[in-house]
Amino acid sequence: MPADAPSPKVSELILVRHAPADHGGRLCGRIDPPLAPIAEAPLAPVRAALAGGGAWYASPALRCRQTAERLGGPAPVLDARLWEQDFGRHDGLRFEEIPDLGPLSRAELAARRPPGGESFAEAAARIAPALEEIAGAGPRAVVVAHAGTVRAALAVVTGAPAALAFEIAPLSLTRLRRIGGAWSISCVNWVAP
Repeated sequence: MPADAPSPKVSELILVRHAPADHGGRLCGRIDPPLAPIAEAPLAPVRAALAGGGAWYASPALRCRQTAERLGGPAPVLDARLWEQDFGRHDGLRFEEIPDLGPLSRAELAARRPPGGESFAEAAARIAPALEEIAGAGPRAVVVAHAGTVRAALAVVTGAPAALAFEIAPLSLTRLRRIGGAWSISCVNWVAP
């Protein structure tokens, strides 16, 4: 790069999956349970990892808003595009009631739309513009959302349904960087020791 060329803009997104929800053994996409009781101990290292400023954003889901509040950041900007995938008529089913889809490739799974819901590919297409806007707004942002939102962000970076292979633990951090227009993954699924 020539010495007089402007440096590319660098943005960091820190995605936080909400803390464990009180879901009662049910699939939670758009149903909105509160958080399960959580001890203070696992929150402290997450707070420390998030220290350093930046704007906060969150899914409007109660479990995300409560997580952001428990983490002590500034009041987050709520963005409906950050909601979890809409599982349609499967939303709220007990885990053992969810239909077995049989063997599917990740591409087939990403394209599969549950009855009355949206596919992972559709959810990722909904979430991607929100992440681009958030990254473009400042050098650092915290996004408190869902496992599906984090996987959608990983799909934006990798450009593939391979993001469905990632496990995203409750209260875990995933760090993405955007330098100019190129994304990279710094960390996935960091959980406090």
